[in-house]
Amino acid sequence: MIGWLALLLLIAACLLGFRLLSVRGPLLQASAAALLFGAGGYAMQGRPGLPSAAAREASARRVLPLSDARHAFFGNFGSGESWLLMSEALARSGSSEDSVNILQNAARRHPGDAQLWVGLGNALVEHGQGLTPAAELAYRQAMQLPSGFAPGAFFYGLARARSGDRNGAVVLWREVLAKAPPDASWRPLVEGGIAALTSGTPLQT
Repeated sequence: MIGWLALLLLIAACLLGFRLLSVRGPLLQASAAALLFGAGGYAMQGRPGLPSAAAREASARRVLPLSDARHAFFGNFGSGESWLLMSEALARSGSSEDSVNILQNAARRHPGDAQLWVGLGNALVEHGQGLTPAAELAYRQAMQLPSGFAPGAFFYGLARARSGDRNGAVVLWREVLAKAPPDASWRPLVEGGIAALTSGTPLQT
């Protein structure tokens, strides 16, 4: 039952996103038809209680879900949350390119939203299976915005660590802590990341 409810909510969120992106007329109809076609296939063959092999593998190795870390910095109800939820749902379904595209459009419409730039960087890293110049640019864009330095630098560091540059990640995260208020709620998250990297603990997300 929960699987069906999640499917319906995802379809509704996608349709809302299409309208917010000014998708109209035949293109909107085609997009809606594609969603309904996919839902029909799920109704015939879907098994919501059975996780895929890829999902099980990702769950086993995922230490820190990116959405949880993002919420630690931005909270759960940011202005770009609906875009990010759609992007993350697409990424989980294996549509990493669509996940990137939706956030590229959102960031162009709202260039002052640091959370969208961070999300775009994360989506680009996921799509490229590592840090790419485009992802680095997205993180740096977030870091230049008000309240975006700490989360931008944190996720930039995380991407560097995932790509093999653990020392670069530690340098970034120490800079974040040096500039952070002593009572910042997300300080333990950054401190834990530094401790994991400096101790040689695998840090996978």
